[in-house]
Amino acid sequence: MLPSLYTHVVAFIVLLSSVLAQQETFTEQLHLTPLADGKVYSQFEFSILLPQATPRSPRSVDEETDQHYTLFPLQLGQLLRSHAVTELHLNLNAGKWDYQKWGYPREYSVGAGAEMWVWMAESSHVSIHERWQGMVNGLSGLFCASLGGLDDKRTTRPTYAFQPEGDLLEDESYDLRHAFLPSESVCTENLTPFLKLLPCKARSGIAQLLNPHRLFDADWHGIGVHVTWHEGTGIQLKLGFGAVLDPLRMAGKRDWSFQSLFDSKIQTSCPVADESHVFVTLPHGESFSLTPEPTEKIEDNFTAKYDIHNVKEELDVMMTWPESARPNRDQLKHQTAISVKRILTGASQTQGGILFKFVNHQASPMEVSCVETAPWFVNYFLHSRQVKVDGLARDDIIRSFSYTPTIGHQPTLLETVLILPPMSTVDVSMTFSKAFIAYTEHPPDAERGWDLPPAVISYSEGAHDTNLVKPRRLYTFNLLIDIPTPDFSMPYNVIIMSSTVIALFFGSVFNLLTRKFVWVPVKDDTKTRLSHG
Repeated sequence: MLPSLYTHVVAFIVLLSSVLAQQETFTEQLHLTPLADGKVYSQFEFSILLPQATPRSPRSVDEETDQHYTLFPLQLGQLLRSHAVTELHLNLNAGKWDYQKWGYPREYSVGAGAEMWVWMAESSHVSIHERWQGMVNGLSGLFCASLGGLDDKRTTRPTYAFQPEGDLLEDESYDLRHAFLPSESVCTENLTPFLKLLPCKARSGIAQLLNPHRLFDADWHGIGVHVTWHEGTGIQLKLGFGAVLDPLRMAGKRDWSFQSLFDSKIQTSCPVADESHVFVTLPHGESFSLTPEPTEKIEDNFTAKYDIHNVKEELDVMMTWPESARPNRDQLKHQTAISVKRILTGASQTQGGILFKFVNHQASPMEVSCVETAPWFVNYFLHSRQVKVDGLARDDIIRSFSYTPTIGHQPTLLETVLILPPMSTVDVSMTFSKAFIAYTEHPPDAERGWDLPPAVISYSEGAHDTNLVKPRRLYTFNLLIDIPTPDFSMPYNVIIMSSTVIALFFGSVFNLLTRKFVWVPVKDDTKTRLSHG
């Protein structure tokens, strides 16, 4: 009896110790950066770590296994395990990120619309294509988004721009799936399920500042969901929400506070958060005032840090400038190492062209890769490609080139790696044709045109930048392409005309066939009136 009881007590203690040792952790951070044009960039970052966890192998998808979560959202965890996804990235953005004025974002994926890419291991049981579609449909329902449009017509497998940001299992063979949906936008119905994934929801911590009325009034805003696996550490989930707010438009001056930006304050800290911090980037070479006093200043006094756990009362960070202070326009020049513009050329509905303009602001050569995705009805003419450096033709700067033509209704994928000479402007142009599509394939607003997803520019600024841990990614703006469009008013006109003719014809014939014509005697009252007269 006693040995058996002792064994059970020891087993319980060992089990309890293992559970406590592998306890999930949750951290939250808010980064506020005053921009050179007077706007304020806010980035909310929530991180949940599932320690010592490993991604599910696709060979065990059919097997029933249990996974217990404490802080990790159950809905998302079930999707990841059901479809054996090792790495997931999903972004929903609205607006145009201005690299020239705002510099690099903390969240690289800032292209307008929906972007999703995953790394999944191959399996003979369930194909990657089936699991990709299942993951897309699951996330579409989870975030109330129209991600069902990320089908075979928009899915590609690029080589250069989207490398794994975490680790992959060594004994598995992995493949990438990437898709853009440029017409998808982020709105309040996407923020509500996003908040439900947080342990404290929006009741405490920095999530109290996620006021949809203010956030969706921003010049740019976006939601990010990222799941990565790090060997020896575990599975990490990063949830982010970014917005570029404009105090000048809201209040007419640069001064800002939590109350003026978000119409809210931080009342209490999230009780389950291991770390809860607010970071404010301090302007360089300007006179300003920051209240209340930060917990500490880090990064050579260029960043103020507030520890939410140490705040005794509600927190309302405020930054003010003297009345005469104006945004420093000199800081608007060359916020990034390179600048990229993408322009559509040509006015025909059947032919067109595209022009990429790269500007290298560095005194050293830059190797960049450009990934261009186009719908299946856009066909590039490779023989028409022209490369010019400062107006002079130079094809030698193209290091590698990959072209995946459309097959059926699959998208066209164009990948180019080129070397930008120092302090130069490089123009890469190409023509394309626009195919005719069936009238049933046109969107409801066909006259508006089709959205071309942003091009992705990937590069590294070099080893001298110690803060760079992965290649930079720049996103160009979306473009509208005009394709041959039928006159959708003609069916309406034909229906109206036909209905009118049929109605007149039918009415006349019906009257002739159904009416009975008879003689009706009419009395002559003339004599009667004369006799009485």
